[in-house]
Amino acid sequence: MRGLSLAGVRSLVAVGAHPDDIEIAAGGLLLSLAAATAGVRVHYVLCTGTPERQAEARGAAAAFLPGAEISFALHRLPDGRLPAHWNTVKEILHEAATVLAPDLVICPAANDAHQDHRLLAEQAPTVFRDQLVLHYEIPKWDGDLARRNVYVPLSDEIARRKVELLHASFPSQKDRDWWDDEVFLGLARLRGMECRSRYAEAFDCTKAVLRLTP
Repeated sequence: MRGLSLAGVRSLVAVGAHPDDIEIAAGGLLLSLAAATAGVRVHYVLCTGTPERQAEARGAAAAFLPGAEISFALHRLPDGRLPAHWNTVKEILHEAATVLAPDLVICPAANDAHQDHRLLAEQAPTVFRDQLVLHYEIPKWDGDLARRNVYVPLSDEIARRKVELLHASFPSQKDRDWWDDEVFLGLARLRGMECRSRYAEAFDCTKAVLRLTP
């Protein structure tokens, strides 16, 4: 099993339905990318969130991406109702594509049980047609975890730093019964086992282009 390096990723569009989606699913990838690429450009797109939650998201982005050049598109569509705002969500993604032509896009997975997540999973690849799109997973009570086909191995240090930053960045979520170290590290340990690493994050990729360079 051979791997590819994050060192070639110079720009990223991170798409989430809700504040904390991106960090729960891909916080380790963000930390790894920031460590691998000085001055990486990142455009954060969130479709829902109160002012308090959006402030958490801004702080989280800065913490997970130290040294990165970060821009934001934070919207306040109703949580749980994104399918009813199909056109607006599509416009949000098209607007993001004008801000940055990224090397990588991350967004929710198509088999996610949350309707807001599924809509973004459907629309993102139709907007970012020339970019690598990785679909991330979010543990939740719906029990929708599935087989994945792309892995980002995480060192012990990065896996634990991710969990530390989740707690520090999103105090509004601390009372959720699933918000704890065991959930976050447990899933990372299972995904790590699947790719022969201690910890990992897992993604889906439905289309990729391999280019041979001199």
